[in-house]
Order: sequence, then C-alpha cells, then structure tokens
Amino acid sequence: MTHFDTSGLQPAQDRLAEDGIDVVRLGYADLIGVDRGRDVLVNRFARTVSSGVAFCRSVFGTTPRGGVVDFDGGLSDGLPDVQAFPDVTTLLPVPWEPGVAHCIADVFNPDGTPAQESPRYVLRQLVEQFAELGLVPIVGPELEFYILEESAESASGWKRYGEGTGNVYTAGRKGDPENVLLDALRELGRYGIEVISANHEFSSGQFEINLWHGDALDAADRAHRFKDGVKELARRRGHLATFMPKPFNDEGGSGFHLHFSIVDADGANVFEDPTAEDGLSELARHAIGGLIAHAPAVAALNNPTVNSYKRFGPDTLAPWLIDWGLDNRSAMVRIPPERGSGTRLEMRLGDASANAYLAIASMLAAALLGIRNKIEPPEALVGYGYDPEKSEKLPQDLTEALDALEQDKELGDLLGEPFTKAFLAYKRDEVERFRTWITDWEFHEYTSHI
Repeated sequence: MTHFDTSGLQPAQDRLAEDGIDVVRLGYADLIGVDRGRDVLVNRFARTVSSGVAFCRSVFGTTPRGGVVDFDGGLSDGLPDVQAFPDVTTLLPVPWEPGVAHCIADVFNPDGTPAQESPRYVLRQLVEQFAELGLVPIVGPELEFYILEESAESASGWKRYGEGTGNVYTAGRKGDPENVLLDALRELGRYGIEVISANHEFSSGQFEINLWHGDALDAADRAHRFKDGVKELARRRGHLATFMPKPFNDEGGSGFHLHFSIVDADGANVFEDPTAEDGLSELARHAIGGLIAHAPAVAALNNPTVNSYKRFGPDTLAPWLIDWGLDNRSAMVRIPPERGSGTRLEMRLGDASANAYLAIASMLAAALLGIRNKIEPPEALVGYGYDPEKSEKLPQDLTEALDALEQDKELGDLLGEPFTKAFLAYKRDEVERFRTWITDWEFHEYTSHI
C-alpha cells in the first residue's frame, strides 16, 4: 500500500501564490507520451489534490483518433478511475503561459497502490533496481522534429516550414526564416528543463534540440515536457510541430537518441576503464551486450508506431541492424569518443514518436539484464553499418517488434506484466486499424489502371 504525503501541498500552494501563479496544470504521460492533464486553481490546490485528482483509467489507452483500447482494469471493467497525485518537486512555471505552472503527477489506484501501466512508474521501478546495485543511470536525450506551416495547396493542409536544401547544422534565418527555432530555444530555456543547444537538421523544416544529461527519471520528465512544449509553442505561431518518425516520403525521419552512462554512489562513471583497449569497463560491455541481446523487444518501445519502421533502411542514418560500434553513426549503439567522466553509449535506435519514459525504461531494462547476466557483446562494427551479412536486422515492422516484446519474458518482467500487457493490447489495436485502412498509396496505385 502506498500513501501519498500531503505535507508539501500547502507550502507549495503558498509559494505559487507568492510567485503570481494562479493555475497548476497537473499532467502525466499516457502510453504514447501525450500529456493528459487538468488545470487546478492555486487557491484550492492543496485541498483539490490532497486525495488525488480522478481520471478515467482508460485515458492511458486512448488512441490519437479518440478510440478506447481495452486492457485489464479498463473498458471491460467499467471504466474505473485512477488518482493523480502531484510530485511537487516538479513544479515549474510555464514561461509562455503567464500565471500557469506545470506539475508532473504520479498515478495510483484507488486503493493506494501504483497504477502499473503508468510509464513514469515503469521507469521509476527500473531506476530503483539500479539503486539496489549502488548505481545511478544517467541519460541525455536528443530529439528531432519537424515544423510545418499551413498550405492550401497540400492535401494534408500542411507543408514543411522553411523549405530549402542543404541546411543541416546551420543556425539563423538561412534554414529558419522566421527564427522559430531560436525563439523556441529561448522559451524552453526559461522553462527550466535544461535545454542546451539547437540546430537545423538534415531535412527542410527539421530541427533538433538537445537536453542536458541527468538521472534517468529527471531526464525523462524533461524530455516529456520538452515534446509538449515544442508542440505548444508551434501552435502559438499557427504552426504544427510533429515528432512523427517519418512524415514525408522524400525526406528523412526524426530520431530520439539517448546518451547513457552509469555512475556509482560517489558519482564516478563506471563505464570507464582506462586500462581497457577501447576505454570501456566490463560493466559497460555487459550493458552493450544486454542492448544487443534484447534489441528486438526494445524496438517495440523505442519505435512504437506503424510509421516508425519506414524510417529504417540502408543509408538512412537510422540503424537497420542490431550492432554497436566505436564512434560509428551507422550502428544501433554508438560509443562516442570521449572517455573519463564523458564515457557513455549513444543508443540511436529510437525515433521521435517514442514515449520518453518507456524509451529510457526499456533501454535500462536491457542494460540491466546484460549486467546481471554478464552478456558479452559481439565484435564492434567497423565501417559501413548497413550490410545485412554483418548483423541481424532489427524488426522490420511494428508487428514483428511487438511479437519480440511478448516473447522476451525477461524484459517484460522488468517492465512489469500489467504494463506490458496493456502496451501490447494498445499497439496491436493500432496495427489492426492500420491493416484495414485504405491508404493514399493504394488509391493512387490502383484506381486509374485497375
């Protein structure tokens, strides 16, 4: 049984009022990373949230088109409630919404136990298992996204913002004629989520903003807020920001790369071994081994949409094979050249649609299994990373990835059976809906000649 500590609520309410905040936006991530929330007036904050703010449990399983996917404890059980309790340590004023602060909630069942399908709970459990070993996982998220502007000529109603070729790694108005990225960087910097830099990416209208590294739960909280903030800022301009993995046939996809290291209780990086030829410790090698061994299942959480698998392929700068390499951007797991306190791995598997909590949790689960089971990785990739004779391919579609997750009992147990079952039910519904949907490709391919 878990009991929520209410002692910090009234002091938090008083501080908010003193700072001119009159509304708290209480939010939490659903299965696909949408921030589900409710606005609460500050003058009633402590009273309103002290016994939890009720949400229908099936909000976790609401699809982008508004359908409700059933899972244990959801639709077939009468759409019962869960209770959201604020983590007051996460209160942050929202700079572009005067008088509003955002607060991340933890979600519980009415009996006081954690709602195990909650992505934040899934990640918290993994962090606690590392803590039992005296270890702290550190994560630095990198996210890419597209900015779109309205277009009467486009069938979708949207076109890429700032159309122009060859603008990768440029800054300023050359690839960003309205300074959309610069303004977003400043606003997000004032949000307190520790964004550090931004640049134009390879494709027209595609950008990347990097976040500072931190402990895994904090990094996930900040990445979750970052995605929601980017979309909100775009809406204020009449634009659309999308973290869809591959929104265009003629341009590349958007990734969600995770820089990952582990420190001990004294803050020392345990991935480093100056005596090793490659500078990597045995523990680091075992973590890599775990990611390689469990990659097909990890893909289900890091590439969680039907569209995700259209981003993969040779020469895409997205991984295609299950491999790792030293400073090799064509590998699934890249080891950047820095050593010492900067020793880390970069998991390049994920795409921008991934739920930050679940992408990080699945990476930690695979690494933990590698450490526990002392899994040795294969030889590091050298050179070109798209030769299928060198390594096994990653799953080629969402169904294959979901099957791998269902079959990977070790990984599923670490993520939690209730969560894993709920996630599989939700995503298999997505696959089935796509299977029966008539696409534009089919219409253009067949209507004229058949």
